[in-house]
Amino acid sequence: MRTLVLGLGNPILTDDGVGVRVAESVQARLQQAAAPGAEAPGAIGMAYHLQRLDYADDAGDSMVIDVQEMSVGGLTLMETMIGYERVILIDAMEHPDLPPGAMCRLSLDDLRAISPTQHSASPHDATLVTAFDLGRRMGYALPNEMIIYAIGVANVLDFSDQPTPAVAAAIPQVVAAVLEELRRES
Repeated sequence: MRTLVLGLGNPILTDDGVGVRVAESVQARLQQAAAPGAEAPGAIGMAYHLQRLDYADDAGDSMVIDVQEMSVGGLTLMETMIGYERVILIDAMEHPDLPPGAMCRLSLDDLRAISPTQHSASPHDATLVTAFDLGRRMGYALPNEMIIYAIGVANVLDFSDQPTPAVAAAIPQVVAAVLEELRRES
C-alpha cells in the first residue's frame, strides 16, 4: 500500500503552519523508528529513503509511506495524490465548532457536508472536494481512502513561525493520531 502523509499550510503564518509542523514531526518519528535496531511503528523491515519509508508488515505485504509538506490546494493538491491508495492530510481549520488546538478527524464526504459551497483560498483554483471529484471523473488513480486531520486555529493572518500556545500544545496529540492511523490497515 502506498500512503501519503501530507501536511498543509504556510509555516510563517502562525497557526496556518500546523499541518507542516505535524508532518515534520511525523517524519522525524518515522526516521527515528527507521534507525538501526529500532522497531518501526506497527511494522518490520523498514528502510528509509529520502522522505519515503518502505515497510513490510507481518504478512509480508509492502507499505510505502511518503511524507510531504505543501502550501497548495485545489488542483495541485489533487495531482499530488495521484498514485496513492491512502492519503492522510493535516491542515489548519477555522470553524466555529472547532476551538483553537482541537483536532477533528474528517473524510472527504465530511468536508462536503461542512460547507458544500466553500470557496478555495484562491479564486483561481478549486476546492479540495471539487478538484478530487474532477480528478476521479478524469480517471486519475486517486486514493480510495482519504483521512483529514483538521486542527482548530486562533491566528492564520499574522507573520510568525511559531503557532499560538493552544495549537502548539495540540501538535503532539495530532502526531500520535497520525502515527496510529499509519498502524491501521485500510
